Amino acid sequence: MTGSSTRGQAGGVGSLILRLSLGLLVALALVGCRVAPPPPGQIYHGVFATGVGNEEDGIAPAELSSYEHEVGKTAAWVYFSHTWYHGRGFPLQTATWIRDTGAVPFIRLMLRSSEEQNVAEPTFTLDRIIRGEFDNDLRSWARAARDFGSPLLVEYGTEVNGRWFPWNGVWNGGGSSTGYGDPTLADGPERFRDAYRHIVRLMREEGANNVTWVFHVNNRDIPDESWNRMEQYYPGDEWVDWIGVSVYGAQTPLDDEWPEFRELMDEAYPRLASLSASKPIVLLEFGVTAGHKDVNQATWADKALRDLVALRWPRIIGFSWWNEAWQNDDNPAHDTNMRVQDNAALADVFKRLVGMQDNVLDRVVLTY
Repeated sequence: MTGSSTRGQAGGVGSLILRLSLGLLVALALVGCRVAPPPPGQIYHGVFATGVGNEEDGIAPAELSSYEHEVGKTAAWVYFSHTWYHGRGFPLQTATWIRDTGAVPFIRLMLRSSEEQNVAEPTFTLDRIIRGEFDNDLRSWARAARDFGSPLLVEYGTEVNGRWFPWNGVWNGGGSSTGYGDPTLADGPERFRDAYRHIVRLMREEGANNVTWVFHVNNRDIPDESWNRMEQYYPGDEWVDWIGVSVYGAQTPLDDEWPEFRELMDEAYPRLASLSASKPIVLLEFGVTAGHKDVNQATWADKALRDLVALRWPRIIGFSWWNEAWQNDDNPAHDTNMRVQDNAALADVFKRLVGMQDNVLDRVVLTY
């Protein structure tokens, strides 16, 4: 269904489509507003837009504006990382400018000591989180989130079933069942579940009821071990509002695999749906690089977006493209570039399948 970027309409008690009015956003939040799923047949448009060579918390208004201009539609949420090696306080400045655009801030709460991947965490370990050693920081963060007033989307444990991040089980006891908790359960996932629940519990105790909590997995388990399956990490419906997933094609021009989006999502979707009978599913990260000899970036995105806006996977309520470029080595031909504004053919795909689709929403629905 194509047309203009006119916002979809929603009805029903306790929900409404949020417009550009910041005053309305804040006023509604003061009576307990949170982000709700979109109306049936509609889907949210979000984005991660950090630019070229920035760290994951280095998003800026100009990068968002450049992306939205090419797409022809604003984002319902703006996704960014809050890395604790840059500070433990709530990211008020970033969250505020995102809210000022009319979007909802979507925060990846990343308790880690550096951006280095595939290493154990020396400071913000799952054990130390569970023991309460960062409770003062987390409670302070929660109070600031509460006082921010308007709705927030927050995740902890990004892509937890992938070994690149330090909250994965590989770094926290793996498949052993003798070092922590229940002797019948794998220690790595059990520690993560307890840490996730601990964080959410503290946030709720401090009254941060404007936060929608997201559990975020990778589409495939790495390592591919039974104890590391995404299902092992799920904290339970009591602690999760949305279930999120990352699904990428080729991430560098040198990748020796270039899977199609549909293949990957068809494989992951039944498993995601099995985690909970009721929780909405969100495609939090997806993308493919330009410059790969076997992959046409625009064609890959066209196929993915056609399936998403046609609601091939009916419980998926939103998506966010990973709009970033970065250097992989000293050869510029090996650089990754997923930026829509750097590929005219990709920008045309987004204009047609996001900007001109009436069922792709550029503002959230609120519930209270």
